[in-house]
Amino acid sequence: MRDRKQLAKRIFTLYLPLVLILLFILFPFYWTFITSIKPEAELYGAATYWPRNITWDSYRKLFTTTLNFFSAMKNSFVVAASTTLVSLTASTLAAYAFSRYHFPGRKFMMSLFLSNNMFPTVLLLIPLYTLMRKMGLLYKPGALILSYTTFTLPFSVWLLNGFFNDLPMALEEAALVDGCNRRTAFFKIVLPILGPCLVATGVYIFMTSWNEYTFAVMFTNNATRTIPVALKSLIGQLGVQWDLLTAGGIITIIPVCIMFFFAQKRLVEGLTAGAVKG
Repeated sequence: MRDRKQLAKRIFTLYLPLVLILLFILFPFYWTFITSIKPEAELYGAATYWPRNITWDSYRKLFTTTLNFFSAMKNSFVVAASTTLVSLTASTLAAYAFSRYHFPGRKFMMSLFLSNNMFPTVLLLIPLYTLMRKMGLLYKPGALILSYTTFTLPFSVWLLNGFFNDLPMALEEAALVDGCNRRTAFFKIVLPILGPCLVATGVYIFMTSWNEYTFAVMFTNNATRTIPVALKSLIGQLGVQWDLLTAGGIITIIPVCIMFFFAQKRLVEGLTAGAVKG
């Protein structure tokens, strides 16, 4: 009798809330998917939770119409991958310097990095737009790469600085005693150990660059627009192309899901690094 009461209590206090939360999280994705495979006749009628006639025309039209969605995906991938490479390289070197070297103004500079996240990124639009125009980068992928680096770099430095602080100095000192110089110890000892942490930071940078819209709509044109801007063009004054919009949304999350599938182990290790002190 007591076991039944404990089981019932566990169901109502743990399992049922978890199921409700899971349904609340997953239902938008489910609704987006079934909308993308509905024929046009079912899109604007009564709400149905599964299409009567499944069709994949929306996905075909997404890549064959004037929207040029494939070009937008390529632009997004180039910008996100390049931003990840640039920002992760710079933030790794900066975080290592802040962690291992003590110099005047170190704490003040770290505070400046942190204060950058206190302000909305929209405040950077006008000055960055002016800079990109003077540099001749406006409406080119380089404008987005440099712009995204401005707000992904500070957080990445703070994140990696915590990881470097948790790494014992004894490992590098042992490598220096064995004949390595500082650079060799960094590349052969420090970086391999911090692999999961670098993956976690890289995933954050990639996702931020992949999903960003405000800078993308200002710094791109029809030839260089990214996925968020391409999807926004499906929302017009006279209506919304729900079939193409939902199909584009499903395709957009596929690369991120694949990335998480292969990197989830290292991502969890990186995000929890230093959480337990021993």
